[in-house]
Amino acid sequence: MENLYDRIGEAGFTQLTRVFYEGVAKDPLLQPMYPEQDLGPAERRLRMFLEQYWGGPDTYQQERGHPRLRMRHFEFKIGPKARDAWLSHMRKAVDSLELSAVDEAMLWDYLERAAHAMLNSFED
Repeated sequence: MENLYDRIGEAGFTQLTRVFYEGVAKDPLLQPMYPEQDLGPAERRLRMFLEQYWGGPDTYQQERGHPRLRMRHFEFKIGPKARDAWLSHMRKAVDSLELSAVDEAMLWDYLERAAHAMLNSFED
């Protein structure tokens, strides 16, 4: 059975993460959460994670182990404003893909749930 990775491939996930990080680079709330001046490594990690999650290669697992998303992000205060900013940049990135309605809904549902799960503060 074909999965999302099969349908959009590496090129789709590369575009998704590139457009997302273009927004993050200009965001005064999110950009400081990235310790690396160059967002390229963060972009690569997110791309590998999403590719693996959606049925692509398991490069993320091989290089970084279990995702442990909450643990990896715990050092950052992620409140509602940060979540909403993240979702705003991700919305633009998802829209840039021009996915089918089914693929768009499935991907967006996951991203919204993931963003809500990362909340670790209710203060902004």
